[in-house]
Amino acid sequence: MLNNIGLPGLLLIAVIVLVLFGRGKVSALMGEVGKGITAFKKGVSEETTEINKAADAARDVTPTPEKDKV
Repeated sequence: MLNNIGLPGLLLIAVIVLVLFGRGKVSALMGEVGKGITAFKKGVSEETTEINKAADAARDVTPTPEKDKV
């Protein structure tokens, strides 16, 4: 059903949303969506950094077997 929505359909939906909610509400909503995306990206990058630090710390703590001297 949604496969046939093209550019004219999307523009019509956008106009209806603007008429129903007004420009102020729509721009505020998009601002909140942008803040949410930014917070999500920040959280993902912080988690990746923590995982990398933990992996580096585990790698440094792991004893390496030494070969016998001949």
